[in-house]
Amino acid sequence: MRQLIDLKIDYAFKLIFGKTGNEPILMAFLNAALKLPRDNQITSVQLLNPELDKDFKDDKKSVLDIRALTTEGIQVNIEIQLANRHDMDKRTLFYWARMYTRQMREGMAYQELAKTITINILDFRYIKETRSYHSVFRLFEVEEGFELTEALEIHFMELPKLLVKWREGLISPREDALVRWLFLLEGSEDEEIYKTLEEIAMQDPILNQAMDEWEKSSDDPRIREIYWSRQKAILDEKAAIREAELRLKKGMEEGLKQGLKQGIEQGIEEGKLTIAKKMLKRGMDIGVISDIVGMSEEEIKNLKG
Repeated sequence: MRQLIDLKIDYAFKLIFGKTGNEPILMAFLNAALKLPRDNQITSVQLLNPELDKDFKDDKKSVLDIRALTTEGIQVNIEIQLANRHDMDKRTLFYWARMYTRQMREGMAYQELAKTITINILDFRYIKETRSYHSVFRLFEVEEGFELTEALEIHFMELPKLLVKWREGLISPREDALVRWLFLLEGSEDEEIYKTLEEIAMQDPILNQAMDEWEKSSDDPRIREIYWSRQKAILDEKAAIREAELRLKKGMEEGLKQGLKQGIEQGIEEGKLTIAKKMLKRGMDIGVISDIVGMSEEEIKNLKG
């Protein structure tokens, strides 16, 4: 199997899905992700941030997302994340709100604001409440379940759950277009997935275009240089987050042990006081009490007061 760039690295992902000239690939992905019927599919899309010429060696904190506008006026933001910062719900709401409010122009009516969608592709499990790899959130009334507005739509696509479903035989890239497109992100690491995509691409011209772009980009020395730099920055960040999680876990465990130890010691001391007080009430000799409970005679005398 040839060495291909990992499309889970945001720079590589954007090369295929967010570069000028590759709009058909992005449209195919969006139609699959949004599960649009054939008679209502996206037929044209404008990339709002197609910049890819920048060298990211000195700008490792850049956010390489994809922002696009469909001919139907729908705004879409796509972001891929390898490291779990435990803030994706708030993060995606922030990006959604920023895109939604930036539409507003002087004299514009609120009803003219277009539907805005954020799509989060995650290389980790995030939503604990479901085994589904694709979760979609919108605004619904709590009691009766009717929708307030279609203006907000947020997607989470969790790649680890996708692979589990596939290995269990519950999903297939041959039958599900979204599975097919997400499989591209795993193809550089799994030969079986890559070969499956090659077979499907023989019947799917847009997927074939994507794979051609992927292979050409992987062979380009300049692209590989930027890719390796970006990959290192992302993996360093992922390692730092993991290290912080381990340190926090260790700190909590040590704190729990220390707290338990202190609790036992405190309980013993409180037990001594209780026993000593009962002995005093029974008129026992202070010296005897001191020997039994291990307290000084002075401490026991103070209990009388």
